[in-house]
Amino acid sequence: MASKIIVLVLHICIFSESLPTRAQTLIRAGYWDSGDEFFISDVNSALFTHLMCGFADVNSTSYELSLSPSDEKQFSNFTDTVKKKNPSITTLLSIGGGKNPNYSTYSSMASNPSSRKSFIDSSIKIARLYGFQGLDLSWSWANTSWDNYNIGILFKEWRAAVALEARNNSSQSQLILTARVAYSPYSTIGAYSIDSIRQYLNWVHVITAEYSRPMWTNHTSAPAALVFNTEYGITAWTDEGLSADKLVLGLPCYGYAWTLVKPEDNGIGAAATGPALSDIGFVTYKEIKNYIKSYGPNVPVMYNSTYVMNYCSIGKIWFGFDDVEAVRMKVAYAKEKKLRGYFVWKVAYDHDWMLSQAA
Repeated sequence: MASKIIVLVLHICIFSESLPTRAQTLIRAGYWDSGDEFFISDVNSALFTHLMCGFADVNSTSYELSLSPSDEKQFSNFTDTVKKKNPSITTLLSIGGGKNPNYSTYSSMASNPSSRKSFIDSSIKIARLYGFQGLDLSWSWANTSWDNYNIGILFKEWRAAVALEARNNSSQSQLILTARVAYSPYSTIGAYSIDSIRQYLNWVHVITAEYSRPMWTNHTSAPAALVFNTEYGITAWTDEGLSADKLVLGLPCYGYAWTLVKPEDNGIGAAATGPALSDIGFVTYKEIKNYIKSYGPNVPVMYNSTYVMNYCSIGKIWFGFDDVEAVRMKVAYAKEKKLRGYFVWKVAYDHDWMLSQAA
């Protein structure tokens, strides 16, 4: 009986410390991706409070965290490098979210207790080895409702492990745990485990974008509209019981390019035949600004306050994206709704740090 009481007390102690109290300052986060070939030393870390270093993956056999040799070299220097410009920056290692992650491996990992333990233990080990202060799971789109159930269990066991590791290592603060999630708790197959997110994660990065693409519609539209889309998603999260201070709003540093039917019909909702410039029309903010610049200083960039977005057209090419005006309004929205902050996706997509500075 006494041994059971000791185990129960230890369990309570671990979870009472699972989410340490932190000052609720506005989080200004950004994702850096090794696949973007953007030097870590070029990141203006002074513009951020938190930087996510991406992306680690999961080994399909051992279910331990895996890094390519080139990533291992970069990730090992990430924290020290970004702290040169901002000594107070907090860094997290992001897992998944790369160009071609095999999420069936993540599903297998999350479904088995021993596989989850291998993943959790290796993630903590690598985070500590390379000086990261937290871990971020960028598995945004679960394949089944069973996946979402297992992710909830993973979060619980992950939190218990990082809490215990910190208790056994008094020189280190407990690792931060976050995840990148869809814009609405209903937008995956099976709802997210809100209780697990609330209890075991410090916060979540909400993907408030990808509402429309040129291959989905025969007209131009707002890829990351604040009104009618983002606001709906944020409200859905809070209606399901997740507090606003657990939500970090996404700021996409990219947009999409449509091919107009008629150059003179170039407003939002104008007829279009599909993507422009690439097979899906994806274009970074940096590419948009450089494209506009190549046509001279007189290309008008319009701001639409209804959707909170920017757009412009050059001939038959139409861009829908967020410029400085839209970003400022979205950050104002985050503050008004008392969200935890915002994150930039991704730092390499910005142009001369215009959007990061505007935020």
